[in-house]
Amino acid sequence: MDAPLPKNADPWWYGYSTGHWEGDTLVVESAGFRDLGWLDVEGSPLTDAAHVTERYRRPNFGYLEIEVTIDDPKAYTKPWNVMVHQHIMVDTEIFEFVCQENEKDAPHLK
Repeated sequence: MDAPLPKNADPWWYGYSTGHWEGDTLVVESAGFRDLGWLDVEGSPLTDAAHVTERYRRPNFGYLEIEVTIDDPKAYTKPWNVMVHQHIMVDTEIFEFVCQENEKDAPHLK
């Protein structure tokens, strides 16, 4: 929080992020991604030139708005936005994200 993005750092899968508050909105900026990554499971490209800005706002209990701006001049002709609306799900569990890249154990678990 409240720190500048690193300059000339080695690229990373999820980039480097920093955040700050603008009123009731948490703004997270990320850069320094590895080249030829994906934004999503559909394969939308993300390059080392990308700058991603996420704005998190909670207008009321149980509701979260996330506005994401993708600015990647190597992959897209202009910056674009996505708005994500999240609702609270009571009495549920959060599942852990598991990276399946280079996964080699499954054949041995049968």
